[in-house]
Amino acid sequence: MLGKQDRWQEELFVAGRLSDLIPDDHILKRVDRVLDLSWLRAEVRDLYDLDNGRPGIDPEAAVRLMLAGFFQGIVHDRKLMREAQVNLAMRWFVGFKVHEKLPDHSSLTRIRQRWGAERFKRIFQKTVQACVKAGLVDAETVHVDATLIRADVSWESLTDRHVEKVIRENPGEPGPEPRPLDDGGDEKPKGKKVSRTDPDATLTTSRNDYHLEPSFKQHTAVDDQAGVVVDVEVTTGEANEGQGLMGQLERVEAATGKKVERVTGDAGYAHGTNYEALERRGTEAVIPPPKESRGRGHIPQRRFKYDGKHQGVRCPRGKVLKRSARTERGWIYRARRCDCQKCPLRERCFSAGAQVRTILIVDGYEALLRARRKRRAWNPQTERLYQRHRWRVEGIHGEAKTQHGLRRAVRRGLANVAIQVYLTAAVMNLKRLAALWFVFLWQRFQREWRLRRFEGQTLFFIRPTNELHHETRQVRLAA
Repeated sequence: MLGKQDRWQEELFVAGRLSDLIPDDHILKRVDRVLDLSWLRAEVRDLYDLDNGRPGIDPEAAVRLMLAGFFQGIVHDRKLMREAQVNLAMRWFVGFKVHEKLPDHSSLTRIRQRWGAERFKRIFQKTVQACVKAGLVDAETVHVDATLIRADVSWESLTDRHVEKVIRENPGEPGPEPRPLDDGGDEKPKGKKVSRTDPDATLTTSRNDYHLEPSFKQHTAVDDQAGVVVDVEVTTGEANEGQGLMGQLERVEAATGKKVERVTGDAGYAHGTNYEALERRGTEAVIPPPKESRGRGHIPQRRFKYDGKHQGVRCPRGKVLKRSARTERGWIYRARRCDCQKCPLRERCFSAGAQVRTILIVDGYEALLRARRKRRAWNPQTERLYQRHRWRVEGIHGEAKTQHGLRRAVRRGLANVAIQVYLTAAVMNLKRLAALWFVFLWQRFQREWRLRRFEGQTLFFIRPTNELHHETRQVRLAA
């Protein structure tokens, strides 16, 4: 018979619990089983006046609202509150009744400003500790990488800032000495683009064939076992990711309580100082070193023997090059002019416009040479481990950008972008923790299946097929 549904009912009567209306495999219902924010109220107590003023939003409810939005890729507060107004799963997850009025979207903005980035970082660290306690993290192998986050600024807000003028007007700030102009005054100071609306964002790019964009940079460390994000940090876009590797490993070990046995990274981390520091701390480096320079038709640098003990370089003819000047990357070694003038290899050694041969020995040069020798001897297991780096940590970046709205910053300033990054990383860790809970339910069902073999008994169970999707099946047990 043809049915008819009356859609004009104004009153809402629910016979039962609100949670019964939410499917068991809903992401918010699964995360609610593993999310613990009971510590948060004491954490932010010192930021509120306990005796005066209007009662604010419950801290746990505010964080649950933000997390619920990030789970669905909603990063804007206005859109989040409109969705929570009609979404029963969000209301149940946050703790608001069906008829209860939700807070204004501006309340979330004031909470972020009052709490600051450090307290949201604490929320992320708590998810890491929960994953460690659940056995999802062993810290044996950690993959590190960096990605760019497009800043929330327009191209019209970019303007030129002259570096020399800024340094002269701020003599107390560290920086390079301004270059003097020539006698004719033809040289112009080097310009640098800066955004008037968000000075923390800097122009950078991750590709040589792509135009520069105002961006921030997220530095990520991912554990190999289950893809748990164990550390994140946000800097300006022009920061070098390789310079912060040691600090990142120290934070990972402090968060997990375990020593990192090996670390994988791409060419951005292939610095001699990193190889040297990793050797001192006893951590294996699965990082492909940069290729040796071919010298552009001249005698390559590998033909020059470096003596670290006596701090000298010996050329193919046996002459010694001495230290000449210090750069940011290392020491420049220069040959004597009398040695190069009579050398039969002069034309093959350096260009006609130069007087002597110079060699740059970067910091950690000997460790870099050892890394190159190890790279040529990588076994298939090491090669597979480096391939895991590609889809482990780069997959985390792709997941954050496509599913959780981290492709572009939604607010301005380094602190606001850091809050967005911390909440995104916490959401991804909670997803993996919730997936483990369903694996636990499946294992418990298997144990009950083996113990309860009665004729005709029917059990309902949920079998996890991956991290987000599950099959619900009905199994009729036979004796």
